[in-house]
Amino acid sequence: MKTVIYSIEDVEQAGAVIRAGGLVAFPTETVYGLGANALDADAARRIFEAKGRPQDNPLIAHIADFSMLDALCHDIPDVARRIAARFWPGPLTMALPKREIVPDTVTAGLPTVGIRYPSHPVAQALIRAAGVPIAAPSANRSGKPSPTTFAHVLADMDGRIDGIIRGGDAEVGVESTFIEFAEGKVRILRPGYITPEDLAEVVGAENVEIDGAVLKGLSENEHPRSPGMKYRHYAPSAPVVAVLGNNWDCAREIRRGVRGQVGAAAILCDEYADWIPCETLRVGRYGDYAAQAHRLFDALRELDRPDVRMIYAQCPDDRGVGLAVANRLKRAAGFHVIHARQLFVLGLTGSTGAGKGLVSQTLARIGAEIIDCDAVYHEMLRNDPALLANLCLEFPDAFSGGTLDRKALGRLAFQNEKELRRLNDITHPHIRRRITEILDKLEKRGIRFAVLDAPTLFESGADRFCDVTLGVTADPDVRAARIMERDGLDEEYARLRISAGKPDEYFKNQCDYMITNDGAPEALEQAARNIYQKIIYQQEDRKHGTSGIA
Repeated sequence: MKTVIYSIEDVEQAGAVIRAGGLVAFPTETVYGLGANALDADAARRIFEAKGRPQDNPLIAHIADFSMLDALCHDIPDVARRIAARFWPGPLTMALPKREIVPDTVTAGLPTVGIRYPSHPVAQALIRAAGVPIAAPSANRSGKPSPTTFAHVLADMDGRIDGIIRGGDAEVGVESTFIEFAEGKVRILRPGYITPEDLAEVVGAENVEIDGAVLKGLSENEHPRSPGMKYRHYAPSAPVVAVLGNNWDCAREIRRGVRGQVGAAAILCDEYADWIPCETLRVGRYGDYAAQAHRLFDALRELDRPDVRMIYAQCPDDRGVGLAVANRLKRAAGFHVIHARQLFVLGLTGSTGAGKGLVSQTLARIGAEIIDCDAVYHEMLRNDPALLANLCLEFPDAFSGGTLDRKALGRLAFQNEKELRRLNDITHPHIRRRITEILDKLEKRGIRFAVLDAPTLFESGADRFCDVTLGVTADPDVRAARIMERDGLDEEYARLRISAGKPDEYFKNQCDYMITNDGAPEALEQAARNIYQKIIYQQEDRKHGTSGIA
């Protein structure tokens, strides 16, 4: 099928296509819509085919004057007419009892039909030119981000529909607010630019409620009562993680999430976008929900590329239009939502024998909660059922009578690099799981500073929990002396241990901060205190927008 591109001046031709049973995409103030004759079941069915849309996902009928409302619906409650008088034309859809003239194809078998009176002049002109109400969902492939520009529609629908009216960018950027009337209440099924607070001005706050599906979605056996309720929507190909919290904590959480990840990208407010070490798209200043709504779908589409493997997106709170933006983001994420931690985490690592333990002790005296990853791992080897089950499956010879023999596991795992990698592939995900549990508990306790002490901080992927990382190195002679004293080893074996570890350059290249231990404990302790003060000051400066951070 060849898709015809219409200019705004060609609206009469586009209307004739609609009237004849064709499909035409057109601009509205919210997003671009994919229109068909709302009174023609076959035409409406073509919308589902063109989009790849599930048949139980209802469409919205668009009208261009109030007389069309009574032609399509009956028993319209007075409250609906009051709301229509206030918000139409505009980005609001109302579910009302349908007349038989409206095909079940449009309503997905529901006894109600969603009615919207758009304010966009081209949408109104197209409806009048067609001479019929126009059924129209968003003009995108089902599940993908909604189109807010002509280019978006062309990318998704070229060759699948009869025509596209080339209009400007959508002003609002998210679909209309969708409401129903039940038990004397106005119930929001899909939030949009018309907010709960706006509706409350007409009917009173006590008469406005938000449907539970807005916040959690529907189960597989539930029937959607408005578009966008049930299925994963608005999503690019890459997984999306929605991050909740205040502006600063969200930025820190996203920065931790993208650390070291190939193909990671982020969507967040302007204030901290330059601080995130990956491709970052800005959606307006914090709290400017209208700007975020306008930019959201365009940002999701911009990141819908093969090289983008994971997207972290800052999610606004539920105030005003923020509710609509949050709803779309959570659905794009398949409701994969994380809450940004307020807990600050410093990752501590370094060369064997460099004095990392003394640095850890110093930070503990300052007030840090220390998480010793070696101790965590050894504890898990004693009593973590999931880890032990995996080890038993992969290293059965390390078990005797169902009990792990750690020395036997060591002999098996350290016999060559391949076996060691195999062990790490098993243990590292379990250790990260346990660290997550520990950090969650610290957060709930109100702890605000923790140190993640991990010799294999980067190799294990534990650095993704950290706001900043600190490495400790020392001259080989200093390290050898410390290992000999600490572990009771001779010099030859101590230097063998040193040669088996990572070189100093590895830590210098990986870590945000470094301390070099010259062998004087007092100097090392003071260096740790100085680094701590520097990190805290720089974090505060960044939080208040006065400087950067390494």
